[in-house]
Amino acid sequence: MTRPLGVPGQQAWGPFRAFANSGYLRLWIANFLSYTPRWMQMTLLAWLILELSDSPWLVALIGFFSSMPMLLLGLFGGVLADRLNRLRLLVVLQVVNTAVSLLMTGVLVTGTVEVWHGYVVVAVAGASWALGTPSRRALLIDLLGTSGITNAVALDSVGMNGSRMLGPALGGALIALIGVTGGFAVTTVSYALGLALLMTLRVKQAERSSQLPQSVVRNLAEGFRYAGQNRVIKADIYITVIMNFLLFPYMQMVPVLARDVLHVGPTLMGLLQSAEGVGALAGSITIASIATISYHGRYFVIGSTIALLALVGFSMSEWYIVSFPLLLLVGMGTACFGTMQSTIVMISAPDEMRGRALGVISLAIGAGPLGSLVLGAVADAVSPVFAVRTHALLGVILLSLTVLVIPAIMDRTETAWRAPSGSAT
Repeated sequence: MTRPLGVPGQQAWGPFRAFANSGYLRLWIANFLSYTPRWMQMTLLAWLILELSDSPWLVALIGFFSSMPMLLLGLFGGVLADRLNRLRLLVVLQVVNTAVSLLMTGVLVTGTVEVWHGYVVVAVAGASWALGTPSRRALLIDLLGTSGITNAVALDSVGMNGSRMLGPALGGALIALIGVTGGFAVTTVSYALGLALLMTLRVKQAERSSQLPQSVVRNLAEGFRYAGQNRVIKADIYITVIMNFLLFPYMQMVPVLARDVLHVGPTLMGLLQSAEGVGALAGSITIASIATISYHGRYFVIGSTIALLALVGFSMSEWYIVSFPLLLLVGMGTACFGTMQSTIVMISAPDEMRGRALGVISLAIGAGPLGSLVLGAVADAVSPVFAVRTHALLGVILLSLTVLVIPAIMDRTETAWRAPSGSAT
């Protein structure tokens, strides 16, 4: 029997108090088993394509095809979260991820791999991420109700950031030990374990209005309209676009910079890619430890600023010993960004609009592929270092302008939702 949050004894859990809900704990582990192979695949394929092509542009396309589905499907994922059984949707998506990872392993075993195969793999994983993320986050309300939602999202970010730490490091180590083929075999196993755990979960979804519009187009339009009317969510969207267009695409350049600027091999490259995840993990645990947060937007903005400034420093470094801690700092900033990005929407949006509002955020995350294209083009035409540095500096400027134009993001977060009756077993 799942114990709801807010009962005596919860304080003993400290920053991990949401884990007292057994349904949430199972979902968290299943998510971690899904997040980790996704990051592993990015590292495995970036190194594979760099070896096959020796082209920064083709490596950058990994980021493009990985995040392009967010632009195309992110908002639709929010509609699905409001209209379908969220858990069943996640199970179906996990089946697809497992199957595609298995197929890629087979292609590698037969020695018939080509660059475009990698793009297909990350595109499918990206589509799964786009369609499933709103449901994955909305399930937190179904499992926990309204109590401790910031802690629950923070712990979910701990899992996500832990996977960002483990996935690239494990991917780099596996390249050195058993090759890209062995690495993909491990990702397949991880996806399969996550699927098995999801299938054990039982969730009673919060009741939703039976008067939901039948038109998907109308659902999408309502999501846009609501997001445009709420100034806090609007600022959230703008900052999400800035960060995904100008900050996160840098990750595709890490293998190039590791090899050509820092002069290290796949193992140290994987560790360097994991540095942001280490910093983000520490940041997420810190946020989860805070008992009460009233000004979510301030954490959101400050974290984003720290991440962008640290990336400027990283783009100027020629020494591994300096680059690693700078990416740790990037990760700590993105922990604030990632946790508060969804929390602001989940607190500010009413029950009937939450999925669609999260879908708009997913659509904003879809700015990432466009950023990857621009970054890759500049890196190919000028240099990877110049491309990363220019993106980061422009991000600092645009973030500052957003806060000046919409200062409401720095105000106390206003609650708009009602307590649902969801529970889990």
